[in-house]
Amino acid sequence: MKILTERNGPVTTIIINRPKSKNALDNEAARGLATALEAFEADSGARVAVLTGAGGAFCAGADLKELGGGTDYFPWAGSAGGPLRSPLSKPVIAAVEGHACAGGLGVALFCDIRIVDETAVFGVFSRRWGVPMSDGTTVRLPRIVGQGRALDMLLTGRAVGADEAIAIGLATRKVARGTTRAAAEKLAAEIAGFPPIAMSSDRQSAYESFDRDQAGAIQREMELSLEARRLEAHKGAARFAAGAGRHGQFSKK
Repeated sequence: MKILTERNGPVTTIIINRPKSKNALDNEAARGLATALEAFEADSGARVAVLTGAGGAFCAGADLKELGGGTDYFPWAGSAGGPLRSPLSKPVIAAVEGHACAGGLGVALFCDIRIVDETAVFGVFSRRWGVPMSDGTTVRLPRIVGQGRALDMLLTGRAVGADEAIAIGLATRKVARGTTRAAAEKLAAEIAGFPPIAMSSDRQSAYESFDRDQAGAIQREMELSLEARRLEAHKGAARFAAGAGRHGQFSKK
């Protein structure tokens, strides 16, 4: 199968499984990825997803061999059935080893957090072949790294390694070689253990703030916080007052 899904408690791991093609997504795999993400979204017991690639690569983008053979590809973000159309309601963590280039960069940018090792390489390598971005990269990349750095990557198509990715905020954390999936799954389990309503409302507010001015964004933050304030905040504050956070002990139970 081109897309594999594994479940461990509240953590769902989705694996792009085309290692001979550096996990490039042909149309079948892209639709399979959309199906896997939709299934995760619909599963009430699944709290956080990890997205990774098999065989030491993350994703090399669209399958140019398929495209070169005359088969067009549907836009992953712009089409109604595209896997990257809009953020899910639950967190997704990218575990990136090897290439995350062209559309694969778009897949990584779709995720909330990007964990890399020393082999990770990001880049708009499709610049060389006249293939435009249609996976959300031109929208999400400037929001993450800033307009200037984004244009540098988009116009030149140059490679950005793990250390530079960390320095510019493109990657979030760097771990030992070959451990990105394990690190991402551990982090996913930690996030899944937090009270879910406040975590989800804070995440949603961060995404929605781009579409509002500052006053409107702050108003929306307050609106989104109401349910967590009603259902979670008092219980959490009571646990803190009872000593749960004393001496740096932040147990979620």
